[in-house]
Amino acid sequence: MNSSLVASTDIASETTPSSGLFRVLAAISFCHLLNDMVQALLPSIYPILKTSFHLNFGQIGILTLAYQVTASLLQPVVGQFTDRKPSPFSLPIGMGFTLAGLVLLSIAPTFGWLLLAAALVGIGSSVFHPESSRVARMASGGRHGFAQSFFQVGGNTGSAIGPLLAAFVVLPHGQPGILWFTIPAMIGIFVLTKVGLWSKHHLALTSLKKRNPLSESHQTLSKKKVFSAIAILAALIFSKYFYLASLTSYYTFYLISRFHVPVRTSQIFLFIFLGAVAAGTLVGGPIGDRYGRKYVIWVSILGVLPFTLLLPHANLYWTGVLSVVIGFVISSAFSAILVYAQELVPGRIGLISGIFFGFAFGMGGIGAAILGRLADSTSIIFVYKLCAYLPAIGLLTGFLPDIESASKKQIVQGS
Repeated sequence: MNSSLVASTDIASETTPSSGLFRVLAAISFCHLLNDMVQALLPSIYPILKTSFHLNFGQIGILTLAYQVTASLLQPVVGQFTDRKPSPFSLPIGMGFTLAGLVLLSIAPTFGWLLLAAALVGIGSSVFHPESSRVARMASGGRHGFAQSFFQVGGNTGSAIGPLLAAFVVLPHGQPGILWFTIPAMIGIFVLTKVGLWSKHHLALTSLKKRNPLSESHQTLSKKKVFSAIAILAALIFSKYFYLASLTSYYTFYLISRFHVPVRTSQIFLFIFLGAVAAGTLVGGPIGDRYGRKYVIWVSILGVLPFTLLLPHANLYWTGVLSVVIGFVISSAFSAILVYAQELVPGRIGLISGIFFGFAFGMGGIGAAILGRLADSTSIIFVYKLCAYLPAIGLLTGFLPDIESASKKQIVQGS
């Protein structure tokens, strides 16, 4: 029997994950929810910390940078290491760092201790994401876009729940109220230990996928074209996360400054925005699986431009509506970008995941720091007017190679 036919049959049999695989995917997505929920606590309590520690916007940006830098710089290192030596039990260890950061955050007496706590939370994120992304791909049953979206939506849902819980749990109790978030962190450690046991006994699935001849189909691109495509994807990540930094880190301050709403109301608006981000993330992956990831990237990045241009000029009601549209549309890009990059460089799932998760976190941190300084020297409203043009970078999508069509052509020729 033709080897290509066998490979095609094997892939077809994977397109519908078994109930066991879906439970693993659901478990890792749930842990992503817990992980990002407790990490979303940091920007959610910025108004509390700003008052308690007498911080300016620049210091808030540095606090975000301390978290984002540790989260970003270590991820490619962790990803490359786990490519060579998969480490399933690094998952609960990563959550352990997050737990330690939360405890320190609840008792930190000075700004320096806050920076250390933020860094510990960032380290937890850097350990968690590359290996958990690998587990999500292992449990995908061949639907890589869907699996990454389902995994990502857990994190985005957690990011949306975090500010809401901060408003009703931390705000009434102040800084010590952060200790309540150690409970979901401990639950995450327990579940991730179970996921680690599953991963340890199913690493053969990853090895089989690497040996599949069709998994190497995208290596026909030259190194120059692969490098160019990765550079374009990095520019798109810059556009997306630099803009998102203006919303996730400063949206509450923008609403308070421009519309004079109370802190709780601003946090509810942030929750609604992050809920839209979660919904958009879930949609992006399956659409990319069916119609092509390049189309999703086009619509997600460039398509959001008219709405970002309108946002700084809208009233409170339309600000809420536009933020929902922006969050939904722009969030659909990351899963498509990540899977597209994984297909550009097959067999390096951990490294690619680490690079792109790390770069995304890094751009968020650098963006928060730069935009915080800019807000101090100008105004938070000016920041939103300036950032509105960032999605225009989405025009670079036109230079990405159409690797999915090339892959389909190879399958036809090999059959």
